Amino acid sequence: MPNLSIKIGGRSFSLSCQPGEEAFLEMAASMLNIEAMSLADQSERMPESQMLLMSGLLLADRTVSLEEKLKVAEKKITDLEAVSISVTPEISNIVQKTEVQVVPPALLESLAELSARAESAADSLEEKTAPNSI
Repeated sequence: MPNLSIKIGGRSFSLSCQPGEEAFLEMAASMLNIEAMSLADQSERMPESQMLLMSGLLLADRTVSLEEKLKVAEKKITDLEAVSISVTPEISNIVQKTEVQVVPPALLESLAELSARAESAADSLEEKTAPNSI
C-alpha cells in the first residue's frame, strides 16, 4: 500500500492509500490545503483539528452547492430533450418543405448535351418525314 506525505495548512501528514489512488489523494489534499491556508491567513494559530474540520466543512459546502447546480442543469437538459422530441415532427416537415436540391454542374452539362442531341434528332426526323413542297 503506497504511503504519501502531504501538507495541509503548513502541517505534514503521512497517509496510506490503495495502489493507483495516489493522484486522487494528492488532488484532494491540494483542495483541502487551499481551504486550510485561507483559514490560516485569517487566524494566527488554529488547532489542527479545528483547521481540518473547518476546511472540510468549506469543501462540503462547495460540494453541496455544485450538486444543486448539477440537479438544476440536469432538469434543464431533461426539459430540453422533452421539447426537442415533441417538436421534431414539426421541424422535419419544415425541413422537407424548405429543402433545396443542388444539381451538380456536370449533370447540367450532360442534360444540355442530351437536349441538344434530341432537338437535332427531332429536326432531322422532321426533315425526312416532311412532304416535299414545291
